[in-house]
Amino acid sequence: MKFVDEAEIRVEAGDGGNGTIGFRREKYVPKGGPDGGDGGDGGSVFLQADENLNTLIDYRFERFHRAERGQNGQGGNCIGKKGKDLTVMVPVGTRATDSDTGEVLGDLTRHGQKLKVAQGGFHGLGNARFKSSTNRAPRQKTNGTPGEIRNLKLELMLLADVGLLGMPNAGKSTFIRSVSAAKPKVADYPFTTLVPNLGVVRQDSQRSFVIADIPGLIEGAADGAGLGIRFLKHLERCRILLHIVDIFPVDETDPAENAKAIIEELQKYSPKLAEKPRWLVFNKVDLLLEEEAEERCQHVIDALEWKGPVYQISAFQKINLDPLCNDVMNFIETLPVEMEVEEEKKEVEFKWDTYHKNTLEAHDEFEDGLGDDLDDDDWDEDDYDVEVEYRR
Repeated sequence: MKFVDEAEIRVEAGDGGNGTIGFRREKYVPKGGPDGGDGGDGGSVFLQADENLNTLIDYRFERFHRAERGQNGQGGNCIGKKGKDLTVMVPVGTRATDSDTGEVLGDLTRHGQKLKVAQGGFHGLGNARFKSSTNRAPRQKTNGTPGEIRNLKLELMLLADVGLLGMPNAGKSTFIRSVSAAKPKVADYPFTTLVPNLGVVRQDSQRSFVIADIPGLIEGAADGAGLGIRFLKHLERCRILLHIVDIFPVDETDPAENAKAIIEELQKYSPKLAEKPRWLVFNKVDLLLEEEAEERCQHVIDALEWKGPVYQISAFQKINLDPLCNDVMNFIETLPVEMEVEEEKKEVEFKWDTYHKNTLEAHDEFEDGLGDDLDDDDWDEDDYDVEVEYRR
């Protein structure tokens, strides 16, 4: 299946049902009181994470999603049925952003997690809501409010423990083939990897971690060179980055300059991502004599003023891969479990939230102001101040 990590959709919540004007009509009660019911609330639209999905390709072809409208109210104080909510299933790791405002609505990082993205319309009020001791036959009602409409940008960000970073042809895909069961395409030309790949590295039956391989970066990627930086978002949720450096490039470029270019592009994209734990991994040491390989590695370390962990490997010959994977596993286990950031999380404002609040407050004030003047028994009396003519 084709991997698609971005899609734009339009979601429309259901409109609220209208209130109705009605009066009680039954035998021996020719002038019954108002009994127009309220409408039903419109259905809202939710996104829900599903671990059985791994791409957003379906939403390239199915872009419009609409929830059900609330039913109108009816006589006899019958309230309209609420519109059904609509749930749109997306892969775990999806981020929803409002395309028009740029507001991030939320991230779905757990299976079954739900996120409301469009609020249904508020129900209209029937004329029974407007009865009072001075207005016993009200002919007022309100219509339901329209449901919220949003244009959403969905972005799938892979959930992995380890991310691979490096220039094209640095050996990232060969590395992930050697340490996991994943089989990404490998060839001797740049940009062989066009989409991210995931692999599971198993240390034993109880210990494993997920590794993500993304297409290579080149100098100027932040400005759109090569495949650009659109795939860097898949590293945002990784807990550690492995910077793969080719110490014997076929184009005879300086490995130190290549490493610097990657770090600069990383900082341009996201300073927060650049601050993640990052290890330097020199690949293709089997192509050089031991002394020459050591000399080249030291040159890169000095040029970068590197203080972090350093490893020398050969992904193709599987040299020194076990010590690296063991150290990565141990490092991940020492990190605290990443919890969702909940502090001061901005609440998403929906279109009709303020309307709902103000309407309910106004209704409460109205009823409080009536006090004891409002007597429900009045509706059984025939001596109304207002003459109502009924017509069939």
